[in-house]
Amino acid sequence: MVVLFKGGKLRFGDQCRPIEGISQRMLTHALRQLQRDGLINRTVYPSVPLRVEYKLTALGRRLIEPLETLALWADAHREVILKSLAAYDGRDAGI
Repeated sequence: MVVLFKGGKLRFGDQCRPIEGISQRMLTHALRQLQRDGLINRTVYPSVPLRVEYKLTALGRRLIEPLETLALWADAHREVILKSLAAYDGRDAGI
């Protein structure tokens, strides 16, 4: 999720679009956790409607490169991972 902020500030609604299947409640929880961890800052603007923006902190920016490396690794090993998941899930179904 931190990589979504790579381009700079994001408004709350902007974050929901690239994350398929995430509920507003789960997004709010994830953003609060990232803020608590010191990875993002939250700014509220007193406007109508209320505007909230999130921006990476220096610590959050330093996390982008390792996360991109992890994403590349996961993509390169996707087929093996999917086969392992299917095998594991099939094992559970036989119990």
